[in-house]
Amino acid sequence: MRGEPSCPRCAGRVRAPGLFSDTWQCDRHGAVHPMQPVLPPSVEALGVAVARSQVPVWMPWPLPVGWLYTGIAHVGDDLSGARATAVACSGPAPLGGFGELVLVAEELGVGLGARYAGMAGPDPGESVTLYKPADAKLLAAGRPTPMFHVPQAPADRAVFVGEARGLWLWAVAWPEQSALVMYDELVLTDLREAGAELDLLPCGALSPRLLG
Repeated sequence: MRGEPSCPRCAGRVRAPGLFSDTWQCDRHGAVHPMQPVLPPSVEALGVAVARSQVPVWMPWPLPVGWLYTGIAHVGDDLSGARATAVACSGPAPLGGFGELVLVAEELGVGLGARYAGMAGPDPGESVTLYKPADAKLLAAGRPTPMFHVPQAPADRAVFVGEARGLWLWAVAWPEQSALVMYDELVLTDLREAGAELDLLPCGALSPRLLG
């Protein structure tokens, strides 16, 4: 795990604002919001991240049977608050074996979702369109949300993207077959609205997917 902020798009080093720039800078991607170090999953660390977030913190709730919360990443500094969040969950895959799901909420241009999706990014581009039917649907904070499959993703994962609360919503599942959870009436809760329910969240070991 990194102990310092990094670029949300490439995980490279970033330079803090200073004399010559009032933004965080990546040598490859220019001005970016900084990605903060990923912390091991705990209810306490999650609560801190939720409290400072300016974007939804999406979590399947209730979690699928046997699944655990396995970490959170967020992008932003102390002044801006979180401009993107990524929540990881892990558990039994629908077809057997072990599955992982990362849900990303982000503002336009941040690029964290595209990074986990294995795409150049920063945004999904033509993957989201009004001119084709949705490939899957889920319920995000009580609202039906169409999700579109991203065919350009690497073969080891399945990627879906949509829009919820005016922001990008990415769902990235490993292995690819784990995406079947997307077709099982998945219900997402914005943990900023969860309250005391956070104390009941079952936690597992940190997902290495957040570090990728």
